[in-house]
Amino acid sequence: MPQEAPDVTIIVPTYNTGKYLDQCLDSVCQNTEARLEVIVINDGSTDDSLQIMRRHEQQDPRIRVIDKPNGGYGSGCNRGLAEARGTYVAIVEPDDFVKPGFYDAMLAYARTFDPLPEIVKTPYVRVTMPDTPQQRLYHCAYYHRLKIDHQPFTLSDQPRLFQHHPSIWSAMYLRSFLEEHAIRFKEAKGGGWVDNPFLAETLVQAKSIVYLDEDFYCYREDRPGSSSMLKSTDLAFTRWNDMSDVLDRLGVTDHGIRRAHVVRGIAYLSGILEEANIAGSPAEDKMRHMFERMDPVDVLKNNNVSNDMKKLYCKVRGIDPKFDPWLYRRALVSEFNYAVRNNGFAYGMSRFMLFFGRRARINRHNPTVSHSAGI
Repeated sequence: MPQEAPDVTIIVPTYNTGKYLDQCLDSVCQNTEARLEVIVINDGSTDDSLQIMRRHEQQDPRIRVIDKPNGGYGSGCNRGLAEARGTYVAIVEPDDFVKPGFYDAMLAYARTFDPLPEIVKTPYVRVTMPDTPQQRLYHCAYYHRLKIDHQPFTLSDQPRLFQHHPSIWSAMYLRSFLEEHAIRFKEAKGGGWVDNPFLAETLVQAKSIVYLDEDFYCYREDRPGSSSMLKSTDLAFTRWNDMSDVLDRLGVTDHGIRRAHVVRGIAYLSGILEEANIAGSPAEDKMRHMFERMDPVDVLKNNNVSNDMKKLYCKVRGIDPKFDPWLYRRALVSEFNYAVRNNGFAYGMSRFMLFFGRRARINRHNPTVSHSAGI
């Protein structure tokens, strides 16, 4: 008798994360309503990851292990997509974990709509300073924040989903939707930031997105040994340009989406300027190219782009720096109030101090750029 097709295929692309893999796989399997298929990809690990996943495979028939040579995060995800049989597909990073019933809840919510939505999106939990005495859990920056008056919706209705961390793993995707648009991951060695263009390909093309405002997915940030922004300079610019290419190819002119994309690019640039002086380096040319791809309207009328960055943009583009400085100042106050409501006063103050700390580091590392821009 043919086996019933799974409701959700969960892909776990794994490379040398044996330390976290037991917790990850145990958490994923804590779903009782949705029929799961868990495809764990061993991407050439050199630690004990393969042994751990084999043990889980023996203990739970829903788990299937694929052992392959190292090809990077995108390669692992693509192999999982090629093998997937579920109605929906989801990604889990092996150093993260999920709360019990995550996929049960998303599937139950999806089934309240007819036809099934192409994307089910949720917020997530930020696990900061993981595995240290300072570890803290915080809601992400769009939890309890989106004002949704109808569902399903498209990205034009909720462009904020495009400006924050890609977080492609706090969602699930209708497999037929991915197949219809031939959506796959870019393949690059290592992590490769390939979640960025995947986010663009999915959110921009989806005609039906639904949002469940519960955070189940727990994302470990800044693990020891993770790459700094400086080390990822080329990737940051390259992947932002990849996303721009997707928007251009799909003819996206919506200013809400474009402004959200600008915010993501400015966030990457700010991280780079914090860590090094880019004057005279290839990164300066890449910054210039990034700015050339940004419409002045989407920068200067963007309340989520700092006045400092607007001045820098105008200097590089040779544009008269005419913008309302209170646009960003009001946004800062709003952001502080939201941070307090979302995660408490101490967290709100930490974000306030982070803003001034980042500004000071940018000035220190890029005096020529920042002073000439009036930063």
